[in-house]
Amino acid sequence: MEKKERRTFLKQTAIGIAGIAAIPFAGKANESLSFNAGTENKLNVLCVGAHPGDPEFGCGGTLAKYSEAGHNVTILYLTRGEAGDPAKSFAESASLRTKEAEVACRALNAKPLFAGQIDGNTELNKVRNEEMTKLILAQKPDIVFTQWPVDSHIDHQVAGLLSLTAWVRSNQQFHLYYYEVNTGSETMGFEPTDYVDISNVREKKKAAMFAHQTQRPQETYDDFFKAMEEFRGLEAGVKAAEAFVHFKAKAGRATIVGL
Repeated sequence: MEKKERRTFLKQTAIGIAGIAAIPFAGKANESLSFNAGTENKLNVLCVGAHPGDPEFGCGGTLAKYSEAGHNVTILYLTRGEAGDPAKSFAESASLRTKEAEVACRALNAKPLFAGQIDGNTELNKVRNEEMTKLILAQKPDIVFTQWPVDSHIDHQVAGLLSLTAWVRSNQQFHLYYYEVNTGSETMGFEPTDYVDISNVREKKKAAMFAHQTQRPQETYDDFFKAMEEFRGLEAGVKAAEAFVHFKAKAGRATIVGL
């Protein structure tokens, strides 16, 4: 089967796991069901990122669409970005970047959580797996977005693998999707299975990204993410898109749940 035939493009919100609205990828965006989540159909959406800013830059548009549709969105940061500025102490950087994360989450109507690991010194071991699994499952997620573990940044690798362990230990109770950051310089070997049209939420995503003033957001956006959004949009036949890899134990057509 050709690669494009295996991909799906999800444009609008659906009613949840029991009522997925999937659109076969056909080069251009097609129309789909569009209605807000009712009380009984609300999804718990969790996004895991190594540092403040990773979830917002990687899939902030998708998170914005979920929250706009009435679903519950939580962002779990593995660290507080302690090592982000060599001119500042870990405590100073952690304080600044925690505040930026909180502002970004307000822009996305998301709840921030922090896993308590240290930027640049993250750990992947039995204890950390148990801690992260407990933290992830405590959110009762229907969907987890996390970082692609084939990445040049070790913290990104750890975030992705800890999420994978939680998925395995939960007996695959939630849908697991990987997102990309700085493909070409950090994320490697990323072949999307799914796309989300973020054309109408780009400004909301930018508000979340630009909350991270310590990360030179304008430069980072112009040099990396604007081009990524538009390139993925070209692949999906829309103005701007975010791309994902749906991790599944069995082969089959992948779908983004709830969008």
